[in-house]
Amino acid sequence: MDCLFCKIVAGEIPSTKVWEDDKVLAFRDIDPQAPQHIIIIPKEHISSANEITEENSSVVAKIFETAAKIAKEQGFSENGYRIVNNCGEDGGQTVGHIHFHLLAGRNLGWPPG
Repeated sequence: MDCLFCKIVAGEIPSTKVWEDDKVLAFRDIDPQAPQHIIIIPKEHISSANEITEENSSVVAKIFETAAKIAKEQGFSENGYRIVNNCGEDGGQTVGHIHFHLLAGRNLGWPPG
C-alpha cells in the first residue's frame, strides 16, 4: 500500500512521536499550523471518515481518548485545543488515511477557514 501514514506506522518514514499504543499513533505535524500541532491516526488503515463502520468505530473513540491524554501531558488541556478531521477533497483531506489534527497553543478563531 502506498499510504504515507501507513509508512509512518511501519517505521519506513520517520516521525516525531508523542504517543503510541497498539491501536493509535500520534506525531508532530511537519508543517504546524499552531504552536502545538499533533496528528493522531489509527494504526489500522481507514481511508476517511466515510469508511467508519460498526466494526472499526472503536478506534475513533480511542483517538479522542488519546487526544485528551496528550493535551494533559503536553500541558494545554486547561487552555483548550481543537480536534479537526478533514474528509474528502472538498473537506481538505490530503492524506488518504483518516487522521485528526490536535491544535493548541494559541487562540483558534472561528470560522476556521
